[in-house]
Amino acid sequence: MKVLELNKTNKLTFSVDDLASILSITKESAKVSANRYVKNNYLIRLKNNLYIPLDKFNGLTETELFKIANLIQVPSYISFTTALCYYNITSQQLQGIIESAAIKRTKKITAKNIRFDFILLKKNFYNNFIFIKEFFIATPEKALADVIYLSSMDRYQCDFEAIDFKKIDKETVTKLLTNTKSKNYWNNLCKRYKI
Repeated sequence: MKVLELNKTNKLTFSVDDLASILSITKESAKVSANRYVKNNYLIRLKNNLYIPLDKFNGLTETELFKIANLIQVPSYISFTTALCYYNITSQQLQGIIESAAIKRTKKITAKNIRFDFILLKKNFYNNFIFIKEFFIATPEKALADVIYLSSMDRYQCDFEAIDFKKIDKETVTKLLTNTKSKNYWNNLCKRYKI
């Protein structure tokens, strides 16, 4: 079966053009094949014109999941509790959820047992992320600032008891929140947790 050829390539995800090239078929045939492979659970459609073989998806590493999250909604970066977990700053674990900051829209996409959450931030607050290991992720302080920013507006739930504030630079978080309405929320957290 031609779909097995996709598992042999080094590509993680595929477009219709990639399928046409790898399978040596026309673009129109690749569109039909992609739909058939999705229907028969050989491929997962991550978004329009972005596919991954089911066998590859089932064996994804954390780095690959983060890379895919960045591809599903462009631009976006890994943030919130997902990033705090990545940096070992929180003991709160989100099973099967990858959270990202985005500037286009708030959106949830489920692919098999993984849910990709994209949470809208204002453009002027979409900053302080870095590129490591093939994906974009918030700095530790920015991940916390994103959590505080949305929590202060009741748009995000976080277990602040699970956060190790000793691993965070207080001044950096304070600077990130300077021009927001979240300053008071942050100041109250600092008092409560003696940061």
